[in-house]
Amino acid sequence: MSTEASPLPDEPDVHLCVHLRGVQFHFAACLSAAKVFVQEHLRCRYADDVKVLPGDTGGLPRMANERLFLER
Repeated sequence: MSTEASPLPDEPDVHLCVHLRGVQFHFAACLSAAKVFVQEHLRCRYADDVKVLPGDTGGLPRMANERLFLER
């Protein structure tokens, strides 16, 4: 688990890797928010690439504004 609280604690967290101008950012996000984030990326392409990676999310910061991706 991430060090911060999930907005949906009953859902599993996933590891998001966001590539932006040659820099990789790693985040934990609840599954629902991650799905919306990836859909938005596919629609708008704000980042160079977005991947959902397998593995533990322990120690990863939560995705910024994660709750906004749940308010659809």
